[in-house]
Amino acid sequence: MTPLAVTVDRRSPVPLYFQVAEQIEREIVAGRLAPGAKLPNEIVLADQLSLSRPTMRQAIQYLVDKGLLVRKRGVGTQVVQSQVRRSIELSSLYDDLVRAGQHPTTVVRDLRLCPAPEEAAAALGLPAEAEVLRIRRLRYAQDEPLALMTNYLPPGLVDVTAEQLQANGLYAVLRGAGIQLRVARQTIGACAASAAQAKDLHESKGAALLTMTRTAYDDVGRAVEYGSHVYRAARYAFELTLIER
Repeated sequence: MTPLAVTVDRRSPVPLYFQVAEQIEREIVAGRLAPGAKLPNEIVLADQLSLSRPTMRQAIQYLVDKGLLVRKRGVGTQVVQSQVRRSIELSSLYDDLVRAGQHPTTVVRDLRLCPAPEEAAAALGLPAEAEVLRIRRLRYAQDEPLALMTNYLPPGLVDVTAEQLQANGLYAVLRGAGIQLRVARQTIGACAASAAQAKDLHESKGAALLTMTRTAYDDVGRAVEYGSHVYRAARYAFELTLIER
C-alpha cells in the first residue's frame, strides 16, 4: 500500500476534492506513484485527511475519469500508466518521451525507397509518385504501444539505418547529419482505429485515435520530412499554451 503525502487548505476557494486529486495527479506524473501502485481505500484516505467519504470518492473518481487510476474488484484502486502530454512544438516523440521518463522503444516496420503517396509528394514539393524514403515505426512507452508513425523523406537526404532509428528519434538522426530543423506545419485530428491499427496499439477496433500530420522544413526553407502518425487517445494528449493578444 502506497502512502500519500497530501494536504488540503480549507480556506482555499478550490474544492477539497480537486485539491486532493491535483496532488495525487502530480505524484503520478512525477513517477513517485508508479504504475501498479495501490492506494489506500477511500475510508482510510478520508480518515487520514479528515475529509468526508463522498469528498474522497469524488477525488478518486476524478482521477479514474482522467485515466490515471483504475478500480479493480478484489484489488482496490491502482495507478495506471500516465498519459503522455506533448507540447505543440518542433520536437520528436522519442525526445519528448525521454524527457518525461517514459523509456521509449521502437520497432522499425519498414525502411525503404518507394513511390511517394500523393499527400507526401505534395508536402515535400516532389512530382507525383517521385521516389521517397518511407519509414514506418511502432513506438512504445513503458513497454506499452503508444503510436504508429509513418514518415517520408526526400531521396538522398540522409543515410539512416533501422539500428539508428531504434536507438534514437528520427529528428536526432537528421540533426546528426547536419540538417537543422526550423519550422513545421502540423495538423491534429482524430480517427477510428482500423483492425490493423487496433491490433498494433492494443485497442479495440473503432477505438478513438489521435492523428497528426506534419511537414518539417530546414533552415533554408526546404521540406525535409512529412509524417503521418496515429496515437492512442487514452495514453496521449497534445498540450499547448494560449496567449491573449
